[in-house]
Amino acid sequence: MAEEKKPAAKKPAAAKPAAAKPAAAKPAAKTAAKPAATKKPAAEKPAKVSELATEKPATAAKVEKVEKVVKLERQAKSKKKKAEPADKSPILKLHHLRPAPGSKKDRIRVGRGEASKGKTSGRGTKGTKARYQVRPGFEGGGVRLVMRTPKLRGFKNPFRIEYQVVNLEKLAEHFPQGGAVTIADLVNKGLVRSNEPVKVLGSGDISVKLDVKVDKVSEQAKSKILAAGGSVSK
Repeated sequence: MAEEKKPAAKKPAAAKPAAAKPAAAKPAAKTAAKPAATKKPAAEKPAKVSELATEKPATAAKVEKVEKVVKLERQAKSKKKKAEPADKSPILKLHHLRPAPGSKKDRIRVGRGEASKGKTSGRGTKGTKARYQVRPGFEGGGVRLVMRTPKLRGFKNPFRIEYQVVNLEKLAEHFPQGGAVTIADLVNKGLVRSNEPVKVLGSGDISVKLDVKVDKVSEQAKSKILAAGGSVSK
């Protein structure tokens, strides 16, 4: 048998050129020209003093004004910082007084730890005085001094004057010729001590004339001296 011829395989059709897609219209925003943004005018900076001075001679007045303003501001700041008291009078006042250095010391705080009289607080160790106070006049429970002293025995006059005593018999012995008798003469004879009052008493008799001049003379001695022709004065 004659071989049957197979039909030739169909070749794949060539790819048709892709249909050109219509280009998508881009938003007009990108292509359209944006309206020009309105720029704000920049704030003018205050010109420096050096710049104003170099611009024009007409700005010299402005430069002077700026300098004055700066000076006034500096002066105001310095016044605030250095606020001095209004009253500078040299008069000494009570609040100026201060104690002399070293005259005032801090009080010793006892019982606040061993750094300063803390443990026993300056009272020592044990005993009555360390534990509690003892009333004034307490002498341990015995008979007190006020009970031992005598009572109702009068008093001692604090204004009493103690005189050195010289009797008439001593005067007759040391002044046999008579004459003036003073405290200095009695001191020279060794009858009295100096710088102490002297009193003449009437013990004994006298027959010579004596001019006695001492601090005090008893009435009996005075009568005997006058009877012998003498005198008495202070």
